[in-house]
Amino acid sequence: MRVLVTGGAGFLGSHLCESLIQQGHAVICLDNLLTGRVENISTLLGHPKFSFVHYNVCDYLHVDGDLDGVLHFASPASPQDYLEYPIATLKVGALGTHKALGLAIAKGARFLLASTSEVYGDPMVNPQPETYWGNVNPVSPRGVYDEAKRFAEALTTAYHRFHGLDTRIVRIFNTFGPRMRPNDGRVVSNFIVQALKGEALTVYGEGTQTRSFCYVDDLVAGILALLQAQPEAPTRDTQFHTDVRMAKIAANPESIHAPTNIGNPQELTVLDIAQMVIKLTDSSSTITKQPLPIDDPKVRRPNIDKAKTLLTWEPKVTLEQGLEKTIAYFRSEFNLVK
Repeated sequence: MRVLVTGGAGFLGSHLCESLIQQGHAVICLDNLLTGRVENISTLLGHPKFSFVHYNVCDYLHVDGDLDGVLHFASPASPQDYLEYPIATLKVGALGTHKALGLAIAKGARFLLASTSEVYGDPMVNPQPETYWGNVNPVSPRGVYDEAKRFAEALTTAYHRFHGLDTRIVRIFNTFGPRMRPNDGRVVSNFIVQALKGEALTVYGEGTQTRSFCYVDDLVAGILALLQAQPEAPTRDTQFHTDVRMAKIAANPESIHAPTNIGNPQELTVLDIAQMVIKLTDSSSTITKQPLPIDDPKVRRPNIDKAKTLLTWEPKVTLEQGLEKTIAYFRSEFNLVK
């Protein structure tokens, strides 16, 4: 395949580009470097099947030549980032998704949207299945990210129903691994950096809120399985926008075109994760508690039954194994020692 990955220089996007190249595909990585880093794709620069374009996906989007896939991963994705860039987050979820979908239509390419578990908000159902509509406050500080992704899902589904575009939506749960930024404000990176520096680990609230963390290699494998899965019905018929079958396919939660959770269902409290990081880093750090941020989710755990059945995918890397690899990355990359 020849594919475009927006946000390809980010933490997750760079791993995705790398895996696609390893599978023999040609990759165009597009990123405005707001939160992405050229260092993340440094090993790919110069590869004959890889090219990097410094560009904002919210602007007019054109790519020379054929495309088989458009993978839309551009967006600030950590609480610190989308609180710092609220307008940019909303624009990339709306305008960026619109531009990327338009390119997919023009090229006859398969489209995959990177959505998020944040569409479930502060869930009242645990674990969260794809059929759960969520509990989101649209005007909270987190709402800019939650609603940007919810709109992106609605727009993607509308393009599938109206234009017959072959679309996929992946709802990504908490992910960690090498290439996380040390100051991105995410739980795992925060804890590891603080532990390696011998600083107190910052836990918000009482630390009883739960999270489910998936190692990046597992997550990318699930995304690629979703991208490469065959659709249930042909999508090139120009009359599909008047065909009731299209609406039924998109509305069916078991459809390849409906959202699919990808994540690790192992659920731990934030306090448990902090203690695990202290143990694995052999750190003398203690734990300090700060007030809980507004609308911080109390639980987060994916129901991955659909991914298991439809994609025969489930995570393989344990939390401890993934943390060991991530700790080693931070030690070597940022010269952090215990």
